[in-house]
Amino acid sequence: MSKRLVIIENDAWLEPVEGEIKIRYKQYKDLLADIEASSGSIVDFANGYRYFGFQRDDKNGGWWFREWLPGAKEVYLFGEFNGWDRTSLPMLKDRRTGVWSIFLHDDQYYLPHGSLYKILVVGDNGTHERVPAYAMRAVQDDVTKDFTAQIWLPQPFDWGDDEGFDISNIGTLYIYECHIGMAQEKEGVGTYREFADEILPRIKRMGYNAIQVMGIAEHPYYGSYGYHVSSFFAPSSRFGTPEDLKYMVRRAHELNIAVIMDLVQAHFVKNFNEGLNGIDGTDHCYTFAGEQSYHPYWDSMIFDYGKREVRHFLLSNVKYWLDEFHVDGYRFDGVTSMIYHHHGYTEFDSREKFFNDDVYRDGITYLTLANTLIHQYRPTAVTIAEDVSGMPGMCRPAEEGGVGFDYRLSMAVPDFWIKMIKDIPDEEWNIWDIWNIMTDRKHDVGTVAYCESHDQAMVGDQTIAFRLMGPAMYDSMDVESKSLVVDRGMALHKMIRLITLTLGGQAYLCFMGNEFGHPEWIDFPREGNDWSYKHARRQWSLVDDKNLRYHQLGEFDREMLRLSQRFDIPAQGYAWRQTMDVDNKIMAYSHGELLFVFNWHPTRSIVDYVVPVPCEGRYATIFSTDEERFGGFGRLTDELPHDSFTKKDADGNLRHYIHIYAVCRTAMVLKRYDK
Repeated sequence: MSKRLVIIENDAWLEPVEGEIKIRYKQYKDLLADIEASSGSIVDFANGYRYFGFQRDDKNGGWWFREWLPGAKEVYLFGEFNGWDRTSLPMLKDRRTGVWSIFLHDDQYYLPHGSLYKILVVGDNGTHERVPAYAMRAVQDDVTKDFTAQIWLPQPFDWGDDEGFDISNIGTLYIYECHIGMAQEKEGVGTYREFADEILPRIKRMGYNAIQVMGIAEHPYYGSYGYHVSSFFAPSSRFGTPEDLKYMVRRAHELNIAVIMDLVQAHFVKNFNEGLNGIDGTDHCYTFAGEQSYHPYWDSMIFDYGKREVRHFLLSNVKYWLDEFHVDGYRFDGVTSMIYHHHGYTEFDSREKFFNDDVYRDGITYLTLANTLIHQYRPTAVTIAEDVSGMPGMCRPAEEGGVGFDYRLSMAVPDFWIKMIKDIPDEEWNIWDIWNIMTDRKHDVGTVAYCESHDQAMVGDQTIAFRLMGPAMYDSMDVESKSLVVDRGMALHKMIRLITLTLGGQAYLCFMGNEFGHPEWIDFPREGNDWSYKHARRQWSLVDDKNLRYHQLGEFDREMLRLSQRFDIPAQGYAWRQTMDVDNKIMAYSHGELLFVFNWHPTRSIVDYVVPVPCEGRYATIFSTDEERFGGFGRLTDELPHDSFTKKDADGNLRHYIHIYAVCRTAMVLKRYDK
């Protein structure tokens, strides 16, 4: 391979590791060529969900059932349709492929919609009842808590004109990260239909145009957030039926809201009674053999991406949700863990960390194949990488030598805000630190900016609002209350969100409830809290109550999004820095015709403060974090425009300036008008 890859042509920093990048690219191209030679295309290759499990054969009048279990010695199919006789229906093994199969004739067996079934696998680890890997529905017994597969043969779902929805038509992504079960205010588990009917209209009113949905694939432990998946092709039954999920997606599209699924393929649940662990009787069916199969930090099992059958399973899973449920893309969870043998538990402080023996090439190759499949099957679908390492090429197309993601999450930003709030008094905040963390990204790397997600809201951690206001959130959030703690907390809460949205990337994300400072952490029912749902819900009544400051924070978030959408701020690219006044903690930058001025100083407001502007004109304030409707003090009441004037700067160049009232702990947005 003599031709230089585009990502190396565009980044001289990668030239010393060109050989390794070419090896990765060749591995990807060779596997893709093999897939295309055997299946015609990667799209056709990813049809495992149309072959395995129960598949109708009208020509022969019956049903095929297939499962890949290469290490099994005996396999039996059983369920309600044969009176739960565990050994009357033996399956036959294709020794070449490791696929076991059985055909059930209609005149012998009736497979009603909703009936339960399992497989019995005899292997090196004994004889065990298992839920098949390709089961498209699994239900949990209320008493035993065990999962059983369920035959699911509903009437075709009426998608209406849903095929006309295209995520590319909604423009810049404003993503609302959400969890179906805890989206309701009631103390209990919410459903797909409740979310569709009650929460989606709320999200629409707030101004978000995409949802990033957690916990969709079936998982045995509710408190895992859905990150310990057991059945990769089964929507979680605790939220409703597959048709209920389809109803939710269709309703989102009717509201012009895209649906991005949180896809967990970095690991799977280690439980033996559910999921893939030891499913064929060996310790290396979907995993490596021995200890290498175990994820020590997440207490789960790891996929072996080097196996063709594992890639087939996972790629089929990728296509399945796009095809069957019309999702519009994925946020790939745990990407860092997938591409390093050490799972990312190191400091990425040198180029060599991305190109040494710790890098798991098979993981990178799989992700590149997955992005190729997604963008071939649904060209406008969106993929987002949760990668904390900053692997070069993650968000560049595969044909350029990259991994193919459209976006990465700006994971360093929430960590930065936590450290700032937790460890440094805000009177000591360095505005250069803020600027640098917000702009530390390459221009060609799509970045989803966010100041906090569900990770910061979990029990054991704290949201930004709770770190800023603490117990005052319980007794001082009435609009008539006087609290310096709340005043400070609300001011910084709004400023942090505004600067993250307008400086941090090409898209923006918020976890549900955090926009209005939800007062409680997230703690799913468990033995340690007496199986309570008190903290596994969202208290929408707080933001709906106009007598509470939660409502004011919610109003700020809605108007901030409206402002950003009006001027399409994230799409403007990098902001132009106008001034950085360290002593007064004032920073100003411009995006197109807008000028942003942040005064981070806790007490110092300055009258007639001189701010550089990008060009001459009249500048009028159109938005401020200090507005009374947002819980501020309304100190920026002067609506008269500021006329620019010209003078020489320190280098003798002519620049344009305006005079403003720079109010402490306030951000203001000014729009330029021609004189």
